[in-house]
Amino acid sequence: MILPRLTLVFGLLAATGAYGHETSGQHGGRVTDAGKYHVELVAKGETVDVFLSDEGQKPVPAAGFKGTAILVVGGKPARVPLEPADGNRLSGKASVALGESPKGAVQLTAPDVATTSGKFN
Repeated sequence: MILPRLTLVFGLLAATGAYGHETSGQHGGRVTDAGKYHVELVAKGETVDVFLSDEGQKPVPAAGFKGTAILVVGGKPARVPLEPADGNRLSGKASVALGESPKGAVQLTAPDVATTSGKFN
């Protein structure tokens, strides 16, 4: 059961490698490219917040988006469903503390059902 999950996580990480490099974001998180969006990942305790912006760094409303953060915690994948919160933020709660800079990926489904993902090292 663990092997298929790890295979999925590492496959997602490998598949998203072409999306660019990470930078620091305005909310204190790490920012990476996810298709035509920029996503900023902020993890505090068990809470995961993902902020969306466009290529010009302007906020993109999170309404209508769905997402999943797949983060590696203690060598094991933690899947965190993300739901729209206020403004350009999607948010979710993990079952374990994540640390401040977890590695992993964020998968997004836009209101037009286009999917994309961003990788965080």
